[in-house]
Amino acid sequence: MKPEIKKIFQLKRDELFTANTKQADALKFSKEYSLLTEEFIRAIAGAEKINFVVSSAGSFSRRELSPCSDIDIIFIAESVEENAKEISDLVTKFWDNGLEVSHTVRDFSDIQKYLLSDLHTFTQLFETRYLLGSEKIYTNWNKELLKTLKDHVKADLIKRLIDDSDQRYKKFGDSPKILEPNVKLSAGGLRDLQVVEWMFIFSRGEMLHKQQEATETETFLKIINQNKITSSDECNRLLSSYKLILSVRNLMHLESEQKNDRFEFNEQIRIAKIFGYDEDLLTDFMKIYFNSAVILNRFSKSMAKKFYEDTLTALPDSLSIPLDDDFELKGKVISIRNNSQLKMSDVLRGFYYRGLYSARFDESLRAVIIDRFENSDRDQTQESESSVFFREILKLPSNVGQTLYVMNELGVLGAFLPEFKELNGFLQHGVYHSYTADEHTLIAIQNVEKLANENSQLGKIFNNLKDKEKLFIGLLLHDIAKPINISGHEIIGAELASSIMYRMGYSDVEINTVSFLVYNHLVMERTAFRRNLNDPETLNNFTSRFNSIEELEQLYLLTYADLSAVNPVVWTNWKSELLAELYRKTRAMLEEQISGEELLFSTTYSVPEEISRHSPHLPEAHIKDHIDSIDDISYSHHFTAGEIARHIEEINKGNSISVLFSESNGYTGISVITKDFPSLLSKLCGVLAINDINIHDAKIFTGKDGIVIDSFNVTDFRSHKKLEQEKFAKIKDDMNLAVDGHLQIGKEVASLKTKWWRLENKLFKKKGNVKIAFENHEKFTIIDVHSPDRLGFLYNVTSKMNELGLNIFFAKILTQGDEIIDAFYVLDRNGKKISPNDYEFIKSELTSAISKLL
Repeated sequence: MKPEIKKIFQLKRDELFTANTKQADALKFSKEYSLLTEEFIRAIAGAEKINFVVSSAGSFSRRELSPCSDIDIIFIAESVEENAKEISDLVTKFWDNGLEVSHTVRDFSDIQKYLLSDLHTFTQLFETRYLLGSEKIYTNWNKELLKTLKDHVKADLIKRLIDDSDQRYKKFGDSPKILEPNVKLSAGGLRDLQVVEWMFIFSRGEMLHKQQEATETETFLKIINQNKITSSDECNRLLSSYKLILSVRNLMHLESEQKNDRFEFNEQIRIAKIFGYDEDLLTDFMKIYFNSAVILNRFSKSMAKKFYEDTLTALPDSLSIPLDDDFELKGKVISIRNNSQLKMSDVLRGFYYRGLYSARFDESLRAVIIDRFENSDRDQTQESESSVFFREILKLPSNVGQTLYVMNELGVLGAFLPEFKELNGFLQHGVYHSYTADEHTLIAIQNVEKLANENSQLGKIFNNLKDKEKLFIGLLLHDIAKPINISGHEIIGAELASSIMYRMGYSDVEINTVSFLVYNHLVMERTAFRRNLNDPETLNNFTSRFNSIEELEQLYLLTYADLSAVNPVVWTNWKSELLAELYRKTRAMLEEQISGEELLFSTTYSVPEEISRHSPHLPEAHIKDHIDSIDDISYSHHFTAGEIARHIEEINKGNSISVLFSESNGYTGISVITKDFPSLLSKLCGVLAINDINIHDAKIFTGKDGIVIDSFNVTDFRSHKKLEQEKFAKIKDDMNLAVDGHLQIGKEVASLKTKWWRLENKLFKKKGNVKIAFENHEKFTIIDVHSPDRLGFLYNVTSKMNELGLNIFFAKILTQGDEIIDAFYVLDRNGKKISPNDYEFIKSELTSAISKLL
């Protein structure tokens, strides 16, 4: 090949890339790049006759190449062995001329081999495009492929494609509204439509006609439109949606100059600007993206069910059951009985049947509903009958969440409830949140329904709940005001919920209950995760909010559902235990009409007697002196009698420091017993940090004799699991060195950034404001610290507090993705609460110290 041909190709490619930096038409760009690459391959190969086929595969065969896509080539030969050298020489030519092809070699025996063994490879065999070589071999190859598609094989292949999609969703995200999706492989990504094309090929037993000047997506949509598989409007929506997501992919490749399909926050900002949306309008752009993803995903799911059911024996029309004048049910499919215009109440009635019978809509009814609501605003004639059927949906014995999810997917929920439409595609960025606000809400409802199958405490509460409708609408509306203002959305949301429910005909009692749930939906988690649950004042304040046990149960269920739908990793055993503890204590106080003090005293075991059972040799006077010295009722709630006995034994030994380990609920407990001194807590936090340990909470018990017992619940920084026992010895050694002043904690913590810099750059990307808030408590001043997380955060904050003369008596450490929300119960050096006059100074000093970390 002449060197100038290579230069011409590179020049044309660079010109194409430069001319498409705005991706006005992604399919046009990808087609031109694919055609250019095809032309280059033919030029490299020359005019020599070959006894095999060179075909394109994957996105190359679809003529949908992105700038950094793999250039997939399949060589097809009757005999691989006889053509091995020529094929090898040709691959070398490609690489020598700068074309880095990814190639495979196939012969006819591979058809049966991969049919049985490898779905991905077998599917790829159907998605090729002839480039050069023997046309006869290529024709015979396609004939042999189609011969394999017997009826039982078609059914198996389609089922396997559905299962494969499920596995793909588990890996890359099963929602089209994941905040940072993989544009190719997440639900709603490009692969969703491609899978439908493969199912179509298998179902029909025919190849898609590879038109000379069209991409495969354009060809496929034209075919299904001509065959009336779906409407013209739906085909247009699919084409626009596919183009947008392909545009995003192409732009990410062009910018990074590498194959990059993860649409991360920084990329979203950059690409939104290309489309004319500044950073403050990012949500508007992402709403368009998410809508496109929903369109692809809902079509893919519907077609998958259709193609699979087409492989089964069709039910006779005689088995159709009329549901009313508008709808009929055959098997698990609901269809429309006439061509009359459906009103909102009719559509909601159809969804009620869908949920009641665990059915789906056929493609005709689905298209009617989408076309009815796709471009319409809220119905101005909102019949009262609509609210009746909407409420019936909320009263379904099951499938409430799934029904509402499909209503949202097809545009009905936003049309019926315009306030909810504002939640669609609303961004909640940060590692803590994985989904848009609407998706989070609907997943929460589905998650709470799953409790019906559990024998847990939450499951029993849910199953015994007589009126689940109020819980469901409370969940549906709990974040309804976020588009107005995230800060304080619970307050505005309670007002909005009242207005919406009044419009829908709910009673004052029902409205008050749901308003209560929306207003308080953050309170239970904040109390459980940020406050001391063995503090009488905390328990009294929380319990005072409730007028009945039913309200407590509803809020407990709502809090669980809300947290479980934020992010798959947010709901942990630790959080489950804390919420359960708060629920149990609050319920007991409500049932027995007692205060927090009375509850804690009534549930305190007979301390001396219990401790004596664990250490019979301990004199009862020593035990009583120890308990009296600490003078904190929460001490005997925080530790078991056996653990307290161990504390006394260690103190009696007279060692300068004792370090004890325990395990519960997936966490490691570390208790440190030593003489108190001002910087002790920060030094202990530093030791845990340099041993790659996450602290979840810290409780400090100080005796009148100056002995302090610092207790930590911790996990491993890397695995997020309890500590391996092999680490215990080093932790003990480091604790001893730190207390004795022989370990330079500050230097060691600083070195963490060198050790973990890659991980810190990956995990702790969030920029944001530091917020310091003060809360008055009967005995302490509570300081809440909100900040983006960084390595060594807790050590630096506690060190600064020590510099400011603050003694920490209790700390709750809450990490939410890449955010920190820590609560510290503090007093000054004189054992007094912080004066409000000092709040601003402390706030300024803490903010400055944290900002240096960021």
